[in-house]
Amino acid sequence: MKVIVGVSDMKVSSKPGEELITYSLGSCIGVVIYDPAVRVGGILHYMLPESSLDQEKAKRNPFMFADTGIPALFRATYTLGAKKQRMKVVIVGGAQILDQQGFFNIGKRNHMAVKKMFFRNNVIASHEDVGGCVNRTVRLNILSGDIHIKVGGEGEKKL
Repeated sequence: MKVIVGVSDMKVSSKPGEELITYSLGSCIGVVIYDPAVRVGGILHYMLPESSLDQEKAKRNPFMFADTGIPALFRATYTLGAKKQRMKVVIVGGAQILDQQGFFNIGKRNHMAVKKMFFRNNVIASHEDVGGCVNRTVRLNILSGDIHIKVGGEGEKKL
């Protein structure tokens, strides 16, 4: 069963029949985490790097921002038995779609936010598919742990 992760959204699962998927990652970032020992995973689709941009919005929807959404993603998987040291971690997105000249650099800023947070918390991504000017879709199969990334104009690849 497909479970859709929308923009500024997060889903976690331990159900073997589920597949988490998030579509159209442009400047947004998709963080995919999976613990193969307990078959628990999750996807966060965040829009902006820092909740300080709008703290009221961050309180209503912590998944909109990297600094509030990423900790929430990890905590949610921990409640299902996942452990950080076993996690497979993938970062997807961070493109320049609507900002071709790089005036706002939202994609790059989003990517830097996750990299800084991971560095501070001793988390290493096993794979990144970021940047450029393309949309991406990412899906996670909870039973197998397979992660598939579809890049606009390039097709799909399995990690």
